[in-house]
Amino acid sequence: MFGSKKPAVFVDQQVETVIGKGTQIQGSITASGIRIDGQLDGDLTSSGDVLVGDSGVLNAEIKARNAVIAGMVKGNVEVAGKLELMPTAKLCGDIKVGMLIIGEGAVFKGACEMHQESGNFNNNEA
Repeated sequence: MFGSKKPAVFVDQQVETVIGKGTQIQGSITASGIRIDGQLDGDLTSSGDVLVGDSGVLNAEIKARNAVIAGMVKGNVEVAGKLELMPTAKLCGDIKVGMLIIGEGAVFKGACEMHQESGNFNNNEA
């Protein structure tokens, strides 16, 4: 009712590492939970959750348990659980996810492969 009209961004696990706005990193990062508001050129692997803030710019391959993207990502994303693209997100790359949520206004360019928990996908089933 009152306050910011910006949507809340939540992840299941507490973020342990923060790459702040104005910080630039080149190389590979391995973390258990991370939020990126700066720039990363390289690879990002997380056993937990990844949050890319609206000022985050990644030229990276991302592998994580869950991810929320509000900034810009150029690279492939592989998420075992849920990938959420917020309305300000821009993602250019192929994705492999368990569940995908795309907010109105988000931009996604690439191929999407969704994993099923049980059973195999059969083209004859709709």
